[in-house]
Amino acid sequence: MPKPWFGPRRAVRQRPVFPCSLYAGLMRRVAVVVLEGAKPLDVGIPAQVFTARASMPYTVDVCGVHPGLITGGDGLSYHVEHGLEALETADLVFVPGYREPDRERPPQALTRALLTAHERGARLAAISTGAFALAETGLLDGRRATTHWHYSQALAERYPEVHVDERVLFVDEGSVLTSAGAASGIDLCLHILRKEAGMAVANHAARRLVAAPYRSGGQAQFVPQGVPESHGERFTVTRDWALLHLGEPLGIAQLAAHARVSSRTFSRRFRDETGYAPMQWIMRARVDRARELLEETDLGIDEIASTVGLGTATNLRRYFRRVLGTTPSDYRKTFSRAGESPVVA
Repeated sequence: MPKPWFGPRRAVRQRPVFPCSLYAGLMRRVAVVVLEGAKPLDVGIPAQVFTARASMPYTVDVCGVHPGLITGGDGLSYHVEHGLEALETADLVFVPGYREPDRERPPQALTRALLTAHERGARLAAISTGAFALAETGLLDGRRATTHWHYSQALAERYPEVHVDERVLFVDEGSVLTSAGAASGIDLCLHILRKEAGMAVANHAARRLVAAPYRSGGQAQFVPQGVPESHGERFTVTRDWALLHLGEPLGIAQLAAHARVSSRTFSRRFRDETGYAPMQWIMRARVDRARELLEETDLGIDEIASTVGLGTATNLRRYFRRVLGTTPSDYRKTFSRAGESPVVA
């Protein structure tokens, strides 16, 4: 695949899992780039999730390649105040989906601006067909990416060095992230919030949006094709029940019994539905609950481990290291909100 015409890429600085600018109390800047034919939901999701308010350590600028009127999709147009100069100071850049990305390549000015922002250390995130604009930079070469299932083949054909995975809701490759159709953009935004601002901020945003607080990126997209019927949210009730009983012994037998299916059937269909094996999902849920308790309470590590069903502080430390690459104590130092005023909308 031809590389971008404006020259070779330079090595970029990778962001740490817990950017110090956040826990130092500094605001982070988000830019949402609106292209011709932009899809309304794709634009609105990051703008609303990261909108400036007391509970969010972010500011948002909606911009275009040039300021002014932009014709969008679905009968809507956008009047944006900013051009691509908004990317010059952004910490996080979103490229929402747009109509017919397989017909024309994105503007070269946008490609240059995205590369410059990335080289400066900004994280780039594409929603749905925004992946085409991100792939044009070459930053997805050799990496996994996803997009709306309807365009996954076109993305793979135009950018053969990109490992396109149409089966997932979103893909996090560190400094570049992609998501599937519009609703999965919410999952991607909440995933970014969990990594950057912690569980409490992400869960508060999910409640504000009336959205599921956690869906793994590995959960399957719905793809209409000649395959056995998707079981989608069949085990939602069982997952909700498990979240209320994390402190109790939970095994596949108990989960399957609650779902009223055999253990074998439960294991197979649960993985199809969530992207995780049942006990892997339970472990991740326990770690996430421990993260909330570390952020919002002054409970000791042993007590938290017992409360979430991990038994001992040693187990909690092991799983924290495996999942997050840090320790419970260091996580608490970074994100603890105990003693602060409650988060408000």
